[in-house]
Amino acid sequence: MEQVLLHCCCAPCSAPIIEWMCNNEVEPILFFFNPNIYPKDEYLKRKKECMSYALSLGLRFIDGDYDHKYWLEKVKGLEAEPERGKRCSQCFTIRLEITAILASKLQIEKFSTTLLGSRWKSREQILNAGNTAALSVNNTEFWDKDWRRGGLTERRKILLLENNFYNQQYCGCEFSIRK
Repeated sequence: MEQVLLHCCCAPCSAPIIEWMCNNEVEPILFFFNPNIYPKDEYLKRKKECMSYALSLGLRFIDGDYDHKYWLEKVKGLEAEPERGKRCSQCFTIRLEITAILASKLQIEKFSTTLLGSRWKSREQILNAGNTAALSVNNTEFWDKDWRRGGLTERRKILLLENNFYNQQYCGCEFSIRK
């Protein structure tokens, strides 16, 4: 069975992708690395739910460090950018570079992200960040599967209800919280 390091943003977005992988002879190793999420209580809520779901399925879950100050430094000057703007591109780059580095350390060739399942995010920005990360880290490949296709968006809705997942109303970044 092929292993893939899967960067996860939350349980609702992760569940249909994890299910697809498990049903298609792919072993997902889950990596929760989201220093963009604010406030810390929100981060902990999302992490706990994602981790609980992974463990209920017997999957390996790797907890990335929560360093929100580091993330703020990396997006400094981009605070006023709109959704899908330069701040989002930088945020995806930060998270996927760390994912690629971990994949290389674990000797897992492929990595992907549940961000590719979101209809709210720019696929082009995520692809650019993932491909850039793969090019900068030896022995890694970014798996750019379109997780919005093949009924996965509909499956997300079903799994959200079946598992009573917390369904957040913003990406996590304090600059995207709807006023």
